[in-house]
Amino acid sequence: MPNFFHTAARAMSVASIFILVVPASLPAAHASPIPNFTLHTVANIPLHGRATRFDYQSYDAGRHLLFIAHLGDSSITVFNTRTQKVTADMAGVSKVHGVLAIPALSRVYASATGRNEVVAIDEATLKVVAAIPGGDYPDGMAYVPPAHKLYVSDETGGTETVIDVRSNQRVATIPLGGEAGNTQYDPASGHLFVNVQTRGDLAEIDPATDRVVARYRLPGADHNHGLLIEPDGRWAFIACEGNAKLLVFDMQSKRVVATEPVGNTPDVLAFDPSLSLLYVASESGVISVFRIARNAVRKIVEAHVAAKAHTVAVDSGTHQVYLPLENVDGKPLLRIMQPAF
Repeated sequence: MPNFFHTAARAMSVASIFILVVPASLPAAHASPIPNFTLHTVANIPLHGRATRFDYQSYDAGRHLLFIAHLGDSSITVFNTRTQKVTADMAGVSKVHGVLAIPALSRVYASATGRNEVVAIDEATLKVVAAIPGGDYPDGMAYVPPAHKLYVSDETGGTETVIDVRSNQRVATIPLGGEAGNTQYDPASGHLFVNVQTRGDLAEIDPATDRVVARYRLPGADHNHGLLIEPDGRWAFIACEGNAKLLVFDMQSKRVVATEPVGNTPDVLAFDPSLSLLYVASESGVISVFRIARNAVRKIVEAHVAAKAHTVAVDSGTHQVYLPLENVDGKPLLRIMQPAF
């Protein structure tokens, strides 16, 4: 993609980092132009603990709480987005990778990968109320409300662990035939989709039977790990760690319809539905931003933010973007950014 942005960031101050000028020749089939799109830093919040790796995040909009997996410290940072303060640090969640807030249950689930288990946390007290076997290297998670089930990617074990959230018991283990990447629920179909990253395919699971009912080849995929399904079920976005590509998967035709370059080793994706913006974070520190339309997906800007800025979350109410950074001048911090037009 041509270099349509200008970077003007200062590490610890409020500064615009993306400015896009869209060429007049933009094809009509693409998403609507955003002639003066910017994404600027509004705050850098110091975080507790050591300058070690972060992983997944999950946001409870009703409580204004962002849960951040501080993997390297085996803790979960709880950040209040309204007061912009850290309210708690939950220690003892061994090598925590995945974290998922389920507001309807007033519960947070986290994959304690160091102990190969999934822990259930009471959101009001922030106390662990259950520990459930999670397979071999539990990672990402997805919740299927109609089935009252939590699905956990057992990455190196090559399975999907199924947990009944009513009893907090493991009720099934689904073989995938390869390493499990991220897992996402599609409300439109009522089915679950899992990246099988060593096979280069996408597995579809029926929660009624806990069986793989279909597999879809992903041409161009190399270690397809990251996965996000648009809320209305039109598109799935698949981040491929091995070749720095974002695959756009049409959920109706069940095929890859576009491939876009992103930063090296893309990881976590986040979507702001009201602005139709998709954020792709990568291990290289590059953030790619896409505009989503009914008939097209277009990259609108891309730039380096900070080293290892590989995890991203969005508050769709305020449109603020959250990037926990493990080491800025020897300390961890949470960079908060805001899009503007």
